[in-house]
Amino acid sequence: MISAEPNSRWFVAQTHINGEAKAASHLSRQGFAVYLPRYLKRRSHARKVETIARPLFPRYLFVAIDLAAQRWRAIQSTLGVSHLVCWGDRPASVEDGVISALRAREDEAGFVRLASRSPFSPGDKVRIVEGAFVDSLALVEGVSDHDRVAVLLDLLGRKVRVLVGADLIAAA
Repeated sequence: MISAEPNSRWFVAQTHINGEAKAASHLSRQGFAVYLPRYLKRRSHARKVETIARPLFPRYLFVAIDLAAQRWRAIQSTLGVSHLVCWGDRPASVEDGVISALRAREDEAGFVRLASRSPFSPGDKVRIVEGAFVDSLALVEGVSDHDRVAVLLDLLGRKVRVLVGADLIAAA
């Protein structure tokens, strides 16, 4: 990753599916500063749990461009890049402070630390505070990657599994 030039601003490039690393490599080779924020994700497969690096924003990466000095249209034809996110015919810049805020959350290895997980754990009794099942009591079955909680509702004498947002439930 190259550091950004003083007159450059950060922009967003959309990549091909699973092409973030390829696009970052080719953009860097062309002299652009690239930032691809990644985080560590736990993955379970075939009774094996492993930790893998995943892009924080799948299919997107940040590119620092000096619009006056660099040929930014070359990004559109870079291997791995689908297109540069634009407003009309001009690239859409990222607000100041976004990149520095992301970098401030990185650990020593360069991975972004995500916010802590849901305060609920399997077996907790909860009450749904919003939505179609408001005021229903449920039992937490598990927490997914996207801050959604799987709860078991007692409907018509059966336990029914429902995914709800972690912000839509409270301790019972």
